[in-house]
Amino acid sequence: MTEVTDTLAPKKEIFAWAMYDFANSGYTTVVLTAVYNAYFVGVIAGSMSNGAGTLLWTIATSIANICVLVGQPVIGAIADHRASKKQFLLITTLGCVVATALLSIAGPGEIVLAMVLLILSNIMFASGEALVAAFLPELAPSRDMGRISGYGWTVGYLGGLLVLGLCLTYVTWAQGQGQEATQYVPVTLWITAVAFAAGAIPTFIWLRERAQPLDLIPGTGYFSEAFGRLRQTLSHARHYRDLFRFLIALAVFYCGIHTVIVLAAVYAHEVMGFTTQDSIMLILVVNITAAIGAFVFGYVQDKLGSVRTLVLTLLIWILALVFAYFTETRSMFWVVANLVGMALGSSQSAGRALVGQFAPPGRAGEFFGLWSFATRMAAIVGPLSYGLVTFATHGNHRIALAVTTIFFISGIALVLTISEVRGKTAALQPVTVRDTPQSEVAS
Repeated sequence: MTEVTDTLAPKKEIFAWAMYDFANSGYTTVVLTAVYNAYFVGVIAGSMSNGAGTLLWTIATSIANICVLVGQPVIGAIADHRASKKQFLLITTLGCVVATALLSIAGPGEIVLAMVLLILSNIMFASGEALVAAFLPELAPSRDMGRISGYGWTVGYLGGLLVLGLCLTYVTWAQGQGQEATQYVPVTLWITAVAFAAGAIPTFIWLRERAQPLDLIPGTGYFSEAFGRLRQTLSHARHYRDLFRFLIALAVFYCGIHTVIVLAAVYAHEVMGFTTQDSIMLILVVNITAAIGAFVFGYVQDKLGSVRTLVLTLLIWILALVFAYFTETRSMFWVVANLVGMALGSSQSAGRALVGQFAPPGRAGEFFGLWSFATRMAAIVGPLSYGLVTFATHGNHRIALAVTTIFFISGIALVLTISEVRGKTAALQPVTVRDTPQSEVAS
């Protein structure tokens, strides 16, 4: 059973939790957003035409997210029951670090190898993201979750800035030495892997596992127990209707978010003519505005409310993508990038905090597993839809971007159906779940 606190955890422990966001942000920025995605499309799959490279990239990320979608809710339920979120987090961290480093061995034309390593690293990254998020209800009461979640995202974007800064410094030097992308991009992957491993050290030293393990029912195993808890959760969907409404809304607007994260550098390279160095500079600036957005909107969320804050951030998303569609100049594209950064940090932070507020005590791992299910579903549908539209239109990225805007418009309509008060009340009202009376306390 997980302890739920009415007071903030010690500052050192909150810092340790936030440092995991700091550590894993390098993977997002370098592998998924700024460097490796464009490298995959332009170099590894560079011999392919008509948008096929973009489609293969989105297929690889979709396969990874299908695996997470299926497995993470169960892993979260097992982690709750065994009180082993931290152990699972260590496994996923090591897996992502190793797979990221191994991405460096895939060269031009080695598409299958690159896709396999990308899928493995992405599975480990996404699983770790959900596991560390499940610690949030243990560290902060509901009234402070927006601020603490925003703090984590802010520190995370600073981590992304650091790793991108190191990569930019190396790429600039390497290009000055006359090196090609096949020589310097693999080194950026090693930089990312080392930074991930080093940045996560405070998390494993200072972050406490407050949960207490529950006894298994005789004759059952952890997997059957986990599936049983999930079945019970789904059977009480009416009780948690605002949570499930939000998960649906989250899945919809995250389709747009994941599309931008995974394909921003590809768009900049293919449409705006950005080089690798240009793309890194672009994402550096985006990380700065994203950090500001996460920090500022974390306070806004605690004052204004999560639903209103999310609607505001989704409106910024729509504005940014409309501008991007009509942008022809690089200078205007930089303006678009800063709008995207502001919306990116704030919307991700607000979404995570709201799930924490709607999660019943003792079942944060399970409910953040459902959060991961929704976001991974979005990570499949969003980028894949972009890839398919690009392929169908013979490489027209602007049309694909216009389709992406629909996800944010639909997301606003769905978010407006959610009642925060009702969702928070439902989280604190026990429902009957399978297990011993001890589990009833946990629910």
